[in-house]
Amino acid sequence: MSVLRSVFAAFAMFSAFPAPKVEWNRENLRWMLCAFPLVGAAVGLLCWGWETLAEFLRFPALLRGAGLALIPVLTTGGVHLDGYADTWDALSSHAPPEKKREILADPRLGAFAAIHLCGWFLADFALWTALPQYEAVPVLLIFCLSRSLSGLAIAVFPLAKDTGLAHTFVQAAGRRAARRFLTGLSALLCVGLSLCGWWRAVVAVVALGIFVYYQKMAQNQFGGLSGDLAGWFLQTAELWMLGALVLGQYVEGIL
Repeated sequence: MSVLRSVFAAFAMFSAFPAPKVEWNRENLRWMLCAFPLVGAAVGLLCWGWETLAEFLRFPALLRGAGLALIPVLTTGGVHLDGYADTWDALSSHAPPEKKREILADPRLGAFAAIHLCGWFLADFALWTALPQYEAVPVLLIFCLSRSLSGLAIAVFPLAKDTGLAHTFVQAAGRRAARRFLTGLSALLCVGLSLCGWWRAVVAVVALGIFVYYQKMAQNQFGGLSGDLAGWFLQTAELWMLGALVLGQYVEGIL
Protein backbone atom coordinates (compact mmCIF):
# COMPACT_ATOMS: atom_id res chain seq x y z
CA MET A 1 0.00 0.00 0.00
CA SER A 2 2.90 2.37 0.60
CA VAL A 3 3.78 2.14 -3.11
CA LEU A 4 0.25 3.11 -4.10
CA ARG A 5 0.24 6.00 -1.64
CA SER A 6 3.57 7.15 -3.13
CA VAL A 7 1.96 7.12 -6.59
CA PHE A 8 -0.91 9.24 -5.25
CA ALA A 9 1.62 11.61 -3.66
CA ALA A 10 3.53 11.92 -6.95
CA PHE A 11 0.38 12.85 -8.87
CA ALA A 12 -0.69 15.27 -6.15
CA MET A 13 2.72 16.95 -6.08
CA PHE A 14 3.74 16.97 -9.73
CA SER A 15 0.44 17.23 -11.60
CA ALA A 16 -3.00 18.79 -11.63
CA PHE A 17 -4.66 15.38 -11.97
CA PRO A 18 -7.16 14.60 -9.19
CA ALA A 19 -5.56 12.18 -6.73
CA PRO A 20 -6.57 10.79 -3.34
CA LYS A 21 -5.09 12.72 -0.44
CA VAL A 22 -2.33 10.97 1.49
CA GLU A 23 -0.54 11.97 4.63
CA TRP A 24 2.74 13.77 3.96
CA ASN A 25 5.10 11.47 5.84
CA ARG A 26 8.27 9.49 5.15
CA GLU A 27 6.50 6.21 4.50
CA ASN A 28 4.09 7.64 1.94
CA LEU A 29 6.85 9.58 0.16
CA ARG A 30 9.27 6.68 0.05
CA TRP A 31 8.63 5.75 -3.60
CA MET A 32 7.44 9.13 -4.85
CA LEU A 33 10.53 9.88 -6.95
CA CYS A 34 10.24 6.43 -8.53
CA ALA A 35 6.56 7.06 -9.31
CA PHE A 36 7.32 10.43 -10.91
CA PRO A 37 7.65 8.97 -14.47
CA LEU A 38 4.04 7.71 -14.22
CA VAL A 39 2.96 11.34 -14.35
CA GLY A 40 4.83 11.61 -17.65
CA ALA A 41 3.02 8.54 -18.94
CA ALA A 42 -0.34 10.15 -18.11
CA VAL A 43 0.68 13.36 -19.90
CA GLY A 44 1.80 11.37 -22.93
CA LEU A 45 -1.50 9.48 -23.08
CA LEU A 46 -3.46 12.73 -22.99
CA CYS A 47 -1.33 14.16 -25.79
CA TRP A 48 -1.99 11.03 -27.83
CA GLY A 49 -5.72 11.45 -27.19
CA TRP A 50 -5.62 15.06 -28.38
CA GLU A 51 -3.63 14.09 -31.48
CA THR A 52 -6.18 11.36 -32.27
CA LEU A 53 -9.05 13.84 -31.88
CA ALA A 54 -7.25 16.47 -33.96
CA GLU A 55 -6.66 14.00 -36.75
CA PHE A 56 -10.24 12.68 -36.66
CA LEU A 57 -11.74 16.18 -36.78
CA ARG A 58 -9.05 17.47 -39.17
CA PHE A 59 -7.98 20.35 -36.97
CA PRO A 60 -5.60 22.85 -38.58
CA ALA A 61 -1.93 22.40 -37.70
CA LEU A 62 -1.90 25.49 -35.47
CA LEU A 63 -4.76 24.22 -33.31
CA ARG A 64 -3.21 20.76 -33.12
CA GLY A 65 0.13 22.24 -32.08
CA ALA A 66 -1.45 24.56 -29.54
CA GLY A 67 -3.17 21.65 -27.82
CA LEU A 68 0.00 19.58 -27.69
CA ALA A 69 1.93 22.53 -26.27
CA LEU A 70 -0.67 23.33 -23.60
CA ILE A 71 -1.57 19.84 -22.37
CA PRO A 72 1.75 19.21 -20.56
CA VAL A 73 1.52 22.64 -18.91
CA LEU A 74 -2.13 22.38 -17.87
CA THR A 75 -1.84 18.81 -16.59
CA THR A 76 1.15 19.69 -14.40
CA GLY A 77 -0.25 23.00 -13.21
CA GLY A 78 2.89 24.72 -14.47
CA VAL A 79 4.89 23.48 -11.47
CA HIS A 80 7.99 22.74 -13.55
CA LEU A 81 7.76 25.95 -15.56
CA ASP A 82 7.82 27.86 -12.29
CA GLY A 83 11.24 26.37 -11.52
CA TYR A 84 12.34 26.98 -15.11
CA ALA A 85 11.49 30.68 -14.80
CA ASP A 86 13.11 31.10 -11.38
CA THR A 87 16.27 29.38 -12.59
CA TRP A 88 16.63 31.70 -15.58
CA ASP A 89 16.15 34.72 -13.33
CA ALA A 90 18.98 33.46 -11.15
CA LEU A 91 21.28 32.48 -14.04
CA SER A 92 20.78 35.84 -15.72
CA SER A 93 21.92 37.68 -12.61
CA HIS A 94 25.52 36.41 -13.04
CA ALA A 95 25.76 36.65 -9.25
CA PRO A 96 27.69 34.32 -6.89
CA PRO A 97 26.01 30.97 -6.06
CA GLU A 98 24.71 32.20 -2.70
CA LYS A 99 22.95 35.16 -4.33
CA LYS A 100 21.55 32.93 -7.06
CA ARG A 101 19.98 30.70 -4.41
CA GLU A 102 18.36 33.78 -2.88
CA ILE A 103 16.89 34.70 -6.26
CA LEU A 104 15.48 31.18 -6.60
CA ALA A 105 13.64 31.67 -3.32
CA ASP A 106 12.12 34.97 -4.47
CA PRO A 107 8.50 34.34 -5.60
CA ARG A 108 8.44 37.39 -7.88
CA LEU A 109 8.75 36.98 -11.65
CA GLY A 110 11.72 38.86 -13.05
CA ALA A 111 12.22 40.23 -16.54
CA PHE A 112 14.59 37.46 -17.61
CA ALA A 113 12.16 34.81 -16.38
CA ALA A 114 9.37 36.35 -18.47
CA ILE A 115 11.61 36.53 -21.53
CA HIS A 116 12.67 32.89 -21.27
CA LEU A 117 9.12 31.72 -20.59
CA CYS A 118 7.93 33.46 -23.75
CA GLY A 119 10.82 31.90 -25.66
CA TRP A 120 10.03 28.45 -24.28
CA PHE A 121 6.35 28.61 -25.22
CA LEU A 122 7.14 29.95 -28.69
CA ALA A 123 9.71 27.20 -29.35
CA ASP A 124 7.50 24.44 -27.92
CA PHE A 125 4.46 25.55 -29.91
CA ALA A 126 6.49 25.87 -33.10
CA LEU A 127 8.02 22.41 -32.70
CA TRP A 128 4.69 20.69 -32.03
CA THR A 129 3.15 22.47 -35.01
CA ALA A 130 6.10 21.57 -37.24
CA LEU A 131 6.17 17.89 -36.18
CA PRO A 132 5.45 16.07 -39.48
CA GLN A 133 4.09 12.88 -37.89
CA TYR A 134 2.98 12.32 -34.32
CA GLU A 135 4.68 9.22 -32.88
CA ALA A 136 2.75 8.12 -29.81
CA VAL A 137 5.35 5.80 -28.29
CA PRO A 138 8.43 8.07 -28.62
CA VAL A 139 6.47 11.07 -27.32
CA LEU A 140 5.23 9.08 -24.32
CA LEU A 141 8.79 7.86 -23.64
CA ILE A 142 10.07 11.45 -23.82
CA PHE A 143 7.69 12.57 -21.08
CA CYS A 144 8.66 9.55 -18.96
CA LEU A 145 12.42 9.89 -19.55
CA SER A 146 12.53 13.56 -18.58
CA ARG A 147 10.95 12.70 -15.22
CA SER A 148 13.03 9.60 -14.67
CA LEU A 149 16.25 11.54 -15.20
CA SER A 150 14.95 14.42 -13.07
CA GLY A 151 14.29 12.04 -10.17
CA LEU A 152 17.63 10.32 -10.72
CA ALA A 153 19.47 13.64 -10.53
CA ILE A 154 17.87 14.42 -7.17
CA ALA A 155 18.87 10.98 -5.90
CA VAL A 156 22.45 11.13 -7.22
CA PHE A 157 23.72 14.71 -7.47
CA PRO A 158 24.62 16.88 -4.44
CA LEU A 159 21.87 19.19 -3.19
CA ALA A 160 22.42 22.92 -2.72
CA LYS A 161 20.98 22.88 0.81
CA ASP A 162 19.66 20.54 3.47
CA THR A 163 16.16 21.98 3.30
CA GLY A 164 13.44 22.27 0.68
CA LEU A 165 11.34 19.81 -1.28
CA ALA A 166 14.26 18.10 -3.03
CA HIS A 167 15.89 17.33 0.31
CA THR A 168 12.57 16.08 1.70
CA PHE A 169 12.11 13.68 -1.21
CA VAL A 170 15.64 12.30 -0.91
CA GLN A 171 15.33 11.84 2.82
CA ALA A 172 12.05 10.00 2.42
CA ALA A 173 13.20 7.78 -0.44
CA GLY A 174 16.73 6.88 0.49
CA ARG A 175 19.25 7.63 -2.23
CA ARG A 176 20.40 4.08 -2.87
CA ALA A 177 16.98 2.59 -3.61
CA ALA A 178 15.87 5.53 -5.76
CA ARG A 179 19.22 5.62 -7.60
CA ARG A 180 19.06 1.93 -8.53
CA PHE A 181 15.44 2.02 -9.66
CA LEU A 182 15.67 5.25 -11.66
CA THR A 183 18.99 4.30 -13.26
CA GLY A 184 17.45 1.07 -14.51
CA LEU A 185 14.27 2.78 -15.64
CA SER A 186 16.16 5.54 -17.46
CA ALA A 187 18.24 2.92 -19.26
CA LEU A 188 15.11 1.02 -20.30
CA LEU A 189 13.46 4.20 -21.57
CA CYS A 190 16.56 5.06 -23.61
CA VAL A 191 16.56 1.54 -25.08
CA GLY A 192 12.85 1.89 -25.82
CA LEU A 193 13.48 5.12 -27.72
CA SER A 194 16.34 3.51 -29.64
CA LEU A 195 14.12 0.60 -30.70
CA CYS A 196 11.69 3.09 -32.27
CA GLY A 197 14.26 4.04 -34.90
CA TRP A 198 17.82 5.23 -35.28
CA TRP A 199 17.02 8.92 -34.88
CA ARG A 200 15.03 8.21 -31.72
CA ALA A 201 18.29 6.97 -30.27
CA VAL A 202 19.61 10.49 -30.93
CA VAL A 203 16.69 11.83 -28.88
CA ALA A 204 17.86 9.69 -25.96
CA VAL A 205 21.45 10.90 -26.41
CA VAL A 206 20.23 14.51 -26.34
CA ALA A 207 18.46 13.83 -23.02
CA LEU A 208 21.61 12.31 -21.53
CA GLY A 209 23.71 15.23 -22.77
CA ILE A 210 21.41 17.73 -21.06
CA PHE A 211 21.50 15.55 -17.94
CA VAL A 212 25.31 15.83 -17.80
CA TYR A 213 25.20 19.58 -18.47
CA TYR A 214 22.55 19.96 -15.77
CA GLN A 215 24.82 18.43 -13.14
CA LYS A 216 27.72 20.72 -14.03
CA MET A 217 25.55 23.83 -14.26
CA ALA A 218 23.83 23.14 -10.93
CA GLN A 219 27.11 22.53 -9.14
CA ASN A 220 29.02 25.44 -10.66
CA GLN A 221 26.25 28.04 -10.62
CA PHE A 222 24.28 27.09 -7.49
CA GLY A 223 26.44 24.74 -5.44
CA GLY A 224 24.05 21.84 -5.98
CA LEU A 225 20.55 20.87 -7.03
CA SER A 226 17.21 22.24 -5.86
CA GLY A 227 13.54 21.82 -6.74
CA ASP A 228 13.61 24.85 -9.03
CA LEU A 229 16.59 23.51 -10.93
CA ALA A 230 14.76 20.19 -11.33
CA GLY A 231 11.96 22.10 -13.05
CA TRP A 232 14.49 23.82 -15.31
CA PHE A 233 15.96 20.48 -16.30
CA LEU A 234 12.62 18.83 -17.06
CA GLN A 235 11.38 21.67 -19.27
CA THR A 236 14.73 22.02 -21.03
CA ALA A 237 15.12 18.30 -21.63
CA GLU A 238 11.62 17.91 -23.05
CA LEU A 239 12.06 20.89 -25.37
CA TRP A 240 15.38 19.64 -26.73
CA MET A 241 14.15 16.06 -27.09
CA LEU A 242 11.12 17.29 -29.02
CA GLY A 243 13.42 19.37 -31.20
CA ALA A 244 15.55 16.30 -31.92
CA LEU A 245 12.44 14.29 -32.81
CA VAL A 246 11.22 16.97 -35.22
CA LEU A 247 14.64 17.34 -36.83
CA GLY A 248 14.94 13.57 -37.15
CA GLN A 249 11.68 13.27 -39.03
CA TYR A 250 12.74 15.98 -41.47
CA VAL A 251 16.13 14.32 -41.98
CA GLU A 252 14.48 10.96 -42.58
CA GLY A 253 12.14 12.61 -45.08
CA ILE A 254 15.12 13.93 -47.02
CA LEU A 255 16.98 10.62 -46.93
